[in-house]
Amino acid sequence: MHIVLLLLAAATLLSSIVFGIDLFVGRRSTACLVDVCPGGHGPWPRVSVAIPARNEQRRIREALQSVLQQDYPNAEYIVIDDRSTDQTGAILAEMARQDARLHVIPISELPPGWLGKNYALCRGAEAASGELILFADADVIMDRTVLSRAVTYLRNRQLQHLAVLPEMRMPGVLLGMFISAFGIFFSLYARPWKAKDPKSKRFVGVGAFNLVDAQAYRAAGTHKAIAMRPDDDIKLGKLLKKNGCRQEMVFGGGMMHVEWYSSVREMVDGLMKNSFSGVEYSVAAALASGMALLLGTTWPVLGMLLTRGSTQLLNLGIVLILLLVTADSNHFHGLPRWYALGLPLGGILFTYILWKATLKTLWEGGIRWRGTYYPLALLKANKV
Repeated sequence: MHIVLLLLAAATLLSSIVFGIDLFVGRRSTACLVDVCPGGHGPWPRVSVAIPARNEQRRIREALQSVLQQDYPNAEYIVIDDRSTDQTGAILAEMARQDARLHVIPISELPPGWLGKNYALCRGAEAASGELILFADADVIMDRTVLSRAVTYLRNRQLQHLAVLPEMRMPGVLLGMFISAFGIFFSLYARPWKAKDPKSKRFVGVGAFNLVDAQAYRAAGTHKAIAMRPDDDIKLGKLLKKNGCRQEMVFGGGMMHVEWYSSVREMVDGLMKNSFSGVEYSVAAALASGMALLLGTTWPVLGMLLTRGSTQLLNLGIVLILLLVTADSNHFHGLPRWYALGLPLGGILFTYILWKATLKTLWEGGIRWRGTYYPLALLKANKV
């Protein structure tokens, strides 16, 4: 057993070093929207901003006002009310009366073969008249220069898709620590800095802010090609990358932010809908991913306390590397560096979410999200 633990610690330390260097370099090769100076390329292209909204009465007024206050001179604003049962519809109607630029599309029924959000996004894109389409969430707060900076960056870099990662704000230390850990997990899973390399198969997408060339979006198949994907944002990125589009992700800290979830329960429920889809509904991949998280982030802390000699020193080295890498990552996400201490707990919580999502989806034969049931067979059939 001692030899097994020693080999495990050695392998984990080596992996931590390799992944740590990759994360360190990758994050520093990722641009920041705040550093972009808007303008410089002739007339501004028309941008259609498409925002799906379902039961967003708590945040939509503030978020939508920040969107309508953009200094961008050539934009239209489309909000799709996806069968809301709260006051979202009334708030949107009031705001549309106050601002003629706001076009509200109400949806009363969801057609077969569609996830609600994806259908809403597709409806918004169909109504869009712009050369560019911005798919954004209904709870994102933007600085008034975000759109002009993003369009400038997209044109300067000759991109067809620009994803902007917002600063994620969470109430309380526990949720903040999970965001810290999630940033590491997402980065290792997606390696988003590689998406800008045309030779790489890596891709990226961010639901809060996906700015796409309308022609390229339609040529790639639109949201009809990902109609049943719960992970629609990142799969839109995959769809575009497979179709030869140039894409990139930039950090949006200081320019835009979102309160991702307001409680642990809300976070668990929210992440469960697309955790299993993230591993393509593979039970083996779900089990392996969970075990890798636990062995890579949680066990080294326990091993540091429970083992002795060389194994203990190796585990100590792993923990120190993880803390340094996560603290460095937090700097780019606008989080306190000391939130890195929550990484081992983050590994446990995310593994719980992934495994619970897997069991629940298999047991129920599908997922239930925002009042609608989606069969697993239809979800699995939508491959990208």
